[in-house]
Amino acid sequence: MISLVLPAFNPGPAIETTWLALRDFLHRQIDPWEAIIVLDGCTDGTAERLGQLEFDRRIRVVSYSPNRGKGHAVRTGLLAARGEYRIFTDIDLAYGFDDILAVARVLRSGVPVAIASRNHPLSEIQLPVQHLGYAWRRNLKSALFGLVARTLLPIHQSDTQAGLKGFSGEVVRHLLPLTNCDGFGFDCELLTACHHCGIPVEEVPVLVRCPDRASTTRSRTAWTMLRELWSIRRDWKRKSVPAFMAAARDPIPALKAA
Repeated sequence: MISLVLPAFNPGPAIETTWLALRDFLHRQIDPWEAIIVLDGCTDGTAERLGQLEFDRRIRVVSYSPNRGKGHAVRTGLLAARGEYRIFTDIDLAYGFDDILAVARVLRSGVPVAIASRNHPLSEIQLPVQHLGYAWRRNLKSALFGLVARTLLPIHQSDTQAGLKGFSGEVVRHLLPLTNCDGFGFDCELLTACHHCGIPVEEVPVLVRCPDRASTTRSRTAWTMLRELWSIRRDWKRKSVPAFMAAARDPIPALKAA
């Protein structure tokens, strides 16, 4: 089974569009899939909207209160998943199902961690002409954040924040309990944990669609993320990584043996 986790915080009526798209996608798959929507302290009636939709056994909803942040929602969903491979993406499906399937193929080839990269040489961008300025500014902010992340943390990936990442079940079970970040810095902590535990990460090209709305990463959020990066750096300098992970040259057999 392949699990798809979608963290959500107050998505509003758009959740119905996402649910319908998920249902149609799951129905088209030959292999067994499940989708887990994690409601991260939603207060906008999202739970009630989902409750009025037709039941589908392949779509599960996990809800809790109060709001804890993206990192906590993703961690909750990945640990609740039952799939041999587990992928998370944004609730607005900013990355298409073709990209999700591409990540799944990489995982099934034996790669323990696969992440979307908007900076991959084979990635493409799709946007209206009027959004060129916005896309340029957003790309600049992303590049600056990536530079800071690579300076503070032992990671080399150029795109840490793309909202599409996948893991083997073994990696989820052994890696996630080592993470603490509940905010948007969660992605960087995952990559930091992979580095410390010797787990290889493969970057996957994607089709980037420029959204019609402004990014939710505003100045206040950016400062919060910078504080999270510093906390991750401090915590992982003190953290004791399990010996079977740190010593493994080939981490997957080591994880299975554990």
